[in-house]
Amino acid sequence: MSPTSRFAVIHEDDVGMNHGANVAFLELQEAGICTAGSVMVPCPWFAEAAQMARRNPQLDLGVHLTLNSEARGYKWRPLTGVTDNGLTDASGFFWDNVPDVRRHARPDAVEAELRTQVQAALDAGIDVTHLDCHMGAAMMPEFVGIYERLGAEFGLPLLLMQDYRTFSVMGYVGPVTTEEYDRARDRAASRGNPVVALQAETPWAWPNGQDAAYRDLFSSLPPGTSWLALHFSTDGEISLIDSEAQFRISDYELFRSGRAGEMLAAEEITPVGVRPWREQLRGA
Repeated sequence: MSPTSRFAVIHEDDVGMNHGANVAFLELQEAGICTAGSVMVPCPWFAEAAQMARRNPQLDLGVHLTLNSEARGYKWRPLTGVTDNGLTDASGFFWDNVPDVRRHARPDAVEAELRTQVQAALDAGIDVTHLDCHMGAAMMPEFVGIYERLGAEFGLPLLLMQDYRTFSVMGYVGPVTTEEYDRARDRAASRGNPVVALQAETPWAWPNGQDAAYRDLFSSLPPGTSWLALHFSTDGEISLIDSEAQFRISDYELFRSGRAGEMLAAEEITPVGVRPWREQLRGA
């Protein structure tokens, strides 16, 4: 390493959301292209993802802590059940969006639900390597202390970025304060949790084409380690349930083709996984 070295976690979010996400994760992990991913335990294809992880214990797979269900006509519910605790809408599903989660969900219910999701992944035989969260909900000021506590309790590294204001979800989560996050980040860092220089996600617009969008993304990564929250999926049922399906499918095709790897190499960015963070955190 040098002060200018750059590393990137090539992370697949939303494993378990659909069959295509599971297929893409396994293929790209085995090819060494995707370095880590995380599974949404309440989602319909979780069982397949868990089976996949049991058969391939080398997978670098965490839990994508889930408090909302944004797809139209395709929903999931809390593992802790549907009660009057603010976790669900009038139909008994997780809220569509993060602002509604923040307005309605009781912190004690959030903590019980997230702990249940982690334990369910472990009970299903997944060698969980880390925790992160779906659309940033579990890292909002109301819940970030819970998020940090779960990392400590389970001995798992958390996705944390140095500057909360750079979190890629900030455009759709509503106004936030930073004090709660900063305290949680510092507590986690004090016990050895890595803190990434930058977190970024799938480019959801390509004004100059997909390759240009990814070149711009990779060139923007600062020295240190960045976390790229990407959304790989093969074609299939994802086309029916997600308005952004083509971006997910194209993410998969770009990395599968080798073009993304060539761009990373040209930028001298080294892909890294998350499992070593867990071993370091646990003193292994």
